[in-house]
Amino acid sequence: MTALPLSSLWRAFAAAGLTVALAACTVGPDYVRPSAPTPSAFKEAGAHDAQAGAVALQADKWWSIYGDSTLDALVSQVKVSNQTLAASAARVREAQALVTVAGGPAYPAIGVGSFKSGRRNENDFGLGVSWDLDLWGRIRRDVESHKAAAQASEADLAGATLSMQARVVQSYFALREDDASIALLERAAEVGTRWHTMVQNQYTQGQASSANVADALVRASSAQLQLADTKSARAQLEHAIAVMLGKTPAEFSIAPAPFAVNVPAVPTGVPATLLARRPDVVASERRMAAANARIGVAKAETLPSISLAAGVGVRRGPTGTVDAHAPLFAGGRLAAGVDNANAGYSEAVANYQQTVLDAYREVEDGLVVTSALAGAAPLHAEAAKAATESDRVMQNQYREGVADYPAVVDAANAALNAVRGDLDLRRRRLDASVDLIVALGGGWQPKAEPAKDATAAR
Repeated sequence: MTALPLSSLWRAFAAAGLTVALAACTVGPDYVRPSAPTPSAFKEAGAHDAQAGAVALQADKWWSIYGDSTLDALVSQVKVSNQTLAASAARVREAQALVTVAGGPAYPAIGVGSFKSGRRNENDFGLGVSWDLDLWGRIRRDVESHKAAAQASEADLAGATLSMQARVVQSYFALREDDASIALLERAAEVGTRWHTMVQNQYTQGQASSANVADALVRASSAQLQLADTKSARAQLEHAIAVMLGKTPAEFSIAPAPFAVNVPAVPTGVPATLLARRPDVVASERRMAAANARIGVAKAETLPSISLAAGVGVRRGPTGTVDAHAPLFAGGRLAAGVDNANAGYSEAVANYQQTVLDAYREVEDGLVVTSALAGAAPLHAEAAKAATESDRVMQNQYREGVADYPAVVDAANAALNAVRGDLDLRRRRLDASVDLIVALGGGWQPKAEPAKDATAAR
């Protein structure tokens, strides 16, 4: 410790600042994003791209591709009301605050209190200033690391928002499928009740057997049970959507409506752009950048440091000190810290590469599913139409005494199953389109472009 007069002290502070500015030495590797495998085209895009009518996704309103105003109103509430996303948004603010915390030591700290002054290092009280010179860029690397971590948190929030929006959309499609099934089952239950009454009358007249009456009763009760189960499932979906929108089930409801949502053709874009469109890929890349910066922080800890302190005390007036420190032996702790940071970066690189591979796989899977289900849809719709017509014909023939009762029952069950299967297929196609949109990033774009592709020399 060396005490300095006030004028010399301020000159020392200025000289130290100038030295730091001129030297601008920042240890550790500068970050460049490692190259990732990028195909020139999606393998499964051929059959998918053959679908006509694809329209571009709106980055902030991708669900509008389905053209449903009720759905638009529901999903637009997700960012505002969902409590899970509110927690994620708070984590973003925490990470952003840590950037300021990390950068604080780069500036002199001023405070009032007691400090040591004079040649005898006696206690004094007054205004004090201290400053740890960032000779090796430790603070700069720490800020760099925290900035990248904050950007990763922002991407995490975008990913959580996209996932929650997708859950609301798919829950809404399931609810609309239940609406259509309820309408179908209500008709089936009504028909089943009338049919049971008719067969009961025929049995009284000796035109039907007791087995026919029992079968008619089973058919009517089965339709009623399916109706009850479907109404229960719809109510639970409505409750789930309420909670996803940050509401209690008691204050929320969705009026029944026809299942009229058409399956859109989802534009896939170019594979190379996927790395910037997927929040999870961007988050992983930003964590890789943060891990790279932490190598510089760890290396700076192994190098000498200089701290300046000054004060104006009530007893001895102005005073100041310069403190220099160079680590000689720390039991391997500092070297191990560098090794740990390098290993952390290697882990982050591997996680990034795996995230990229998973992203491409999910898109390819989505393309396969959407294409396969689209190919099955026309035949399935035709089968449902034929089964419905067969049921109508069989019922008429039975009334005319041409068809027997088992054939009528088989035709009725086949028609009900076929129509409900057609509804299920449409909902599965809609769900698959949502999964594909999520796999493509939902049209999201990060605020800041990540570093250019390169191979980092370590």
